[in-house]
Amino acid sequence: MCTSYESNNPAERFDAFSMFPSPDFDYRGEIYKDYIAPIFRRVDNDLKTDGASFGMVPRKRIPPHVKAFDTMNARAESVGEKRSFSSAWNRLQLCLIPCRAFFEPNYETGKAVRWRIRLAGNQPTAIAGLWRVWDEPEGAASVSFTMLTVNADEHPLMRRFHKPSDEKRSVVIVRPDAYEDWLSCRSTDEARSFLQLYPAEEMHAEAFPVPPRAPQPKPIDGDQQPSLLD
Repeated sequence: MCTSYESNNPAERFDAFSMFPSPDFDYRGEIYKDYIAPIFRRVDNDLKTDGASFGMVPRKRIPPHVKAFDTMNARAESVGEKRSFSSAWNRLQLCLIPCRAFFEPNYETGKAVRWRIRLAGNQPTAIAGLWRVWDEPEGAASVSFTMLTVNADEHPLMRRFHKPSDEKRSVVIVRPDAYEDWLSCRSTDEARSFLQLYPAEEMHAEAFPVPPRAPQPKPIDGDQQPSLLD
């Protein structure tokens, strides 16, 4: 499963996605759970670019008495059955998630090492996803999204990630010439035909550990912090 990814730099033009409006909001370069990021969707036959939170059910929407759960990824095999995703799937609320790279853990050294996966030519791409709308106070609305994933046990590249005992999964990469077709699917059977693994030879992966945190400055000698009792 993918729980973080690198979105397109908001300072760059969206030439790869010229059919969609450019984002008119700020967002971070690396996206984690509940972060706002751009998605592309079709609403009333118009193509839109919206800011949406990563994870179909935002953390603030989980009731206090319910154990926290993650909805950044939706399994293709059960997307029509799971309560968190079935409504969006059956209503064909499909979206594209612009992406430069995504991150997965590799355990080949015996420890988890973060790897960065992207297209071989380093061009931006789009991941297939679902979206839903949440009503907010005072009549406002917000959008959330999830990434669709497929089994990757036999994929030459994607089977290298996650714990050895875990099922291997991969996000679904959509080719540019299929963007409109994906967003225009008329049935779940048609949408399911897009949920395929991307060829390994057209992808590139490398170790990409999280940079170490900057050390906190040490206090200057004699410059003691005052005690709360002073």
